[in-house]
Amino acid sequence: MIVDALQCGNFDRAVFEALLSGGAGCVTVTCGFYEGPLETMDIIGKMLDLVRENSDIVEVARTADDVRRISDSGRLAVVLGSQNSDCLGNRINFVELFAAMGLRVMQLTYNIQNPLATGCYEPNDSGLTTFGREVIAEMNRAGILLDLSHVGSRSTLDAIKASSMPVAVTHASADSVYKHKRNKSDEILHALRDTGGVIGCPTYRHIIGDEVCKSIENWGNMVGRIVDIIGIDHVGIGTDLSHNVTEEGYLWMYKGYHTRFIQFGAPKVPSLKPAEPPAFLKGPGEIGILKEGLRLTGFNDEEVEKIASGNWLRVYGQTFMPS
Repeated sequence: MIVDALQCGNFDRAVFEALLSGGAGCVTVTCGFYEGPLETMDIIGKMLDLVRENSDIVEVARTADDVRRISDSGRLAVVLGSQNSDCLGNRINFVELFAAMGLRVMQLTYNIQNPLATGCYEPNDSGLTTFGREVIAEMNRAGILLDLSHVGSRSTLDAIKASSMPVAVTHASADSVYKHKRNKSDEILHALRDTGGVIGCPTYRHIIGDEVCKSIENWGNMVGRIVDIIGIDHVGIGTDLSHNVTEEGYLWMYKGYHTRFIQFGAPKVPSLKPAEPPAFLKGPGEIGILKEGLRLTGFNDEEVEKIASGNWLRVYGQTFMPS
């Protein structure tokens, strides 16, 4: 199976069916960007309703064993995640509450500064705050995987050091492979490796570049270059696919509550249209091609399975259960 560590947008039965037909066994869905506690609860509640209405093909996973069990049954395992910590409302005890609701992945900050850390688009990165350290310790205790995909460089390194559990960069590339503020330096990737973490390789054009998007072989070669930096045991898939996103949805991602202008997104030129998909992945039903790209690049079967699912399942097993 394929474990995809990050997708976003408006999911429905058609998306779930397409992912299953393409060979996906598990996907982390985004339950928030800049939403506060109550708004995030609304999103989680709607996702739980959607899953319940489609229980013949999908189920929420709270543990790594759940992922395996659900996938083995021929259904899609859904992991609930948030791309920001604004859902906590600056309350330390809300970490445990969201964990109890089933949230299993949380990012420190989405692109900009918040009370925990600095986002990747801020001009100055002041690093992890005291509250950020407290939240990370609570996430470790409550069984939530720490995601650092949109976090600034200094804050990312601080967070890796602060966490007692492996952490994730669920959807980004290496900055030395494709230079972008969303991508991670080799120093960060080495720190991720040394603490047992995983980076999810994306298919999002704006952070991997047009050349990689031309062919599945090029994408596989990108993954190979990241493996050269961090090792085969620390690379997974995090496509960053989005589904059924409206202009209003893109405005929310690019602005949140914080500005009147579009300024936080990955595109070089701000746009309210979806990024052009790679030539090899026009929709969720084609996700299985990613494994073929790894094989074409020269990865053997064992290595393909580590990247496609094994490495994420290891980290999920270490982090999803409370200590």
